[in-house]
Amino acid sequence: MISINSIKNKILIFAILATLIPSTGLGLLSFWQNEAMLTDNVTHQLHTLAVDANRELEYWLEERIEEVRTLSTSNTVINGLSHQAGSSSNNRSQTSQALPYYLQLVQDKLSPLLQLAVLNTSGKIVASSGAAPAPVILPNPWPQSATTDGIIIEPPHWNQSHHTTTLTLAVPVLSLDNEILGALVAVVDLGTILPSLKYAAKLSSGDVLLIDLAGNPLLGTHHRDAVFTPIARQVLQRLRTEEGKPLTFEGHLQNTVLGLALIPQTLPVIVVVERDRADIYAAWSAFRNLFLALMGGLTLLVAIIAWRMGHSIVIPLERLTSAADRIAAGDLEIQLPVARRDELGHLTQVFNQMTGNLQRSRDEFEAASQTLQKQNKLLETLSITDSLTDLYNRKKLDDILADQLARFKRNQRSFAILMLDIDRFKKLNDTYGHLAGDQVLASVARTLFSSIRNIDFAARYGGEEFVIVLPETTLSAARDMAERIRIQVHGATYQFNDQSIAVTLSIGVANSRSSDESADAVLARADQMLYEAKRSGRDRVHCTD
Repeated sequence: MISINSIKNKILIFAILATLIPSTGLGLLSFWQNEAMLTDNVTHQLHTLAVDANRELEYWLEERIEEVRTLSTSNTVINGLSHQAGSSSNNRSQTSQALPYYLQLVQDKLSPLLQLAVLNTSGKIVASSGAAPAPVILPNPWPQSATTDGIIIEPPHWNQSHHTTTLTLAVPVLSLDNEILGALVAVVDLGTILPSLKYAAKLSSGDVLLIDLAGNPLLGTHHRDAVFTPIARQVLQRLRTEEGKPLTFEGHLQNTVLGLALIPQTLPVIVVVERDRADIYAAWSAFRNLFLALMGGLTLLVAIIAWRMGHSIVIPLERLTSAADRIAAGDLEIQLPVARRDELGHLTQVFNQMTGNLQRSRDEFEAASQTLQKQNKLLETLSITDSLTDLYNRKKLDDILADQLARFKRNQRSFAILMLDIDRFKKLNDTYGHLAGDQVLASVARTLFSSIRNIDFAARYGGEEFVIVLPETTLSAARDMAERIRIQVHGATYQFNDQSIAVTLSIGVANSRSSDESADAVLARADQMLYEAKRSGRDRVHCTD
């Protein structure tokens, strides 16, 4: 029988418990947190994918509507309907021949359009590029806004004749007097949006499925051989009720998925994004099993080592362990008494020497670290500032402009640049000397720094030129700030050797544009505006349109 009062057995039990309890607790906590983080990450990816897919669908629909509207304003369609309404039988015969040919020609050039038809105000087909399209119920009468935004969108459905999912668009055809002559009906291939949806799905490692309002699948980014089944009514109700929220449900491939749905405002469909739940948690399950195996092996190894160590060095080991714990906690003042002359005594003596070395090393390291931090902070400041004006230097300005342009490319929030030049600075240097010029530069720099916001950046561009970068600022606001700075500098008095020096600024203002490939383009416009300010008489602000 194993005695629990034995020191070596206590060490064994303690070692096993000390291994199992923290490992199990931390492991379970880690797995719960990882599962929650994994779910949140997948949910974020699915929501991003749903938003991207919805945006792609809206862009695609806007392009198709614009194409059909453009066709509805063509002279051929308008004249064709006009001749049908009021011309002779000979003119109507010519129109009946020319209009279908024109519709077929347009259909061949625009791949998303599968069929075009022109209807008169009573809904009768005047001309078509092929067989008669699906019937479209035209409003009678058309709304007052039909001259600007009238459009009819039939819900998408599977088209057996074209072997693809289609939707039908109808827009009014207006005469030159904005009178409704009829309608242009287009059958559009919804499958042409599939490459855009697949690209978005590839980036998010998910799948996108478009379904109609009854839950029937229209098209999806799954494998081309995938067989879709209609979504269950209860699942469809949950997806529509909890739009945008992640749900676990049986997907269209008869597998359990994690997904969510968004309903576009412009098209009667539902965008469903999903990922197979087994694929999501496969790596997590494998890691859990590996953890359990490692924890079992580690427990066994610790038990063996603890059993062997229990036969010897119990008390000295406890003393050394206690001292080591205090050192790990930061207490380096500890010294152990050397009461033995064997290996443990020598180990204790070496331990004391190590503690003394660590204490001296820590003191030296802390002193060296404080000195190094001060030097690094000074070097960092010197590397990005101009020594005369204490503003940012040209190198730091380049980094700021590159960062602002990158932000602008991401979120389309424009930034503005003020390029400032001290008027007749060379004459000032020649009249009062370079010391006076340096003093004026420093004074103007202080004025600039005190005039900008905390989020703005002021830099010395070179010589007597300065640049101010205004993040998320419109051109109008930048122009107003430039005018305030010009007035402040103009109204200030600069003293040198009891002499008053008048200083004025010429300022060029420009803002970022979508066509800018680099920050140099914005700087070039600001520099051009500065040149215009100089050429127009100085002491003024010039701004791009």
